[in-house]
Amino acid sequence: MEKIDDLDRHILEIISRNARIPFKDVAAECGVSRAAIHQRVQRMIDLNIIIGSGYYVNPKSLGYKTCTYIGVKLEKGSMYKDVVPEFEKIPEIVECHFTTGPYSMLVKLYAKDNEHLMDLLNNKIQEIKGVTETETLISLDQRFVREIPIRSANTK
Repeated sequence: MEKIDDLDRHILEIISRNARIPFKDVAAECGVSRAAIHQRVQRMIDLNIIIGSGYYVNPKSLGYKTCTYIGVKLEKGSMYKDVVPEFEKIPEIVECHFTTGPYSMLVKLYAKDNEHLMDLLNNKIQEIKGVTETETLISLDQRFVREIPIRSANTK
């Protein structure tokens, strides 16, 4: 991955706080032209430094009251090639990670309630060929979500 400089970091700090901020405002805060901001942001998108933007929808507002993390054990680690496409077919699964430790994978999903969660576990996830075991951890409440620090402690 290509290195980013202090101006890139400053731009990232600003737009990560407010993705809807106009480039003219970012330019004013950074002391450069709007065109420079546009070029820098586009370059960071092209380099996969910026990997998304948009709105975050509160799942509870759509009726999904239960946030769950599920540790998944596979029959063989290599079976992830078959399991991931099956996970992608389950819209309630919003994240999928390969992990070290006791699980081959960790998924995050939202369910409308415990009955919906049980249906997802018993009739979808545990029915996938290669899934041998799951462990479910229900999030009781989320306190915060944040991006990693953009500037290191020794930069201003």
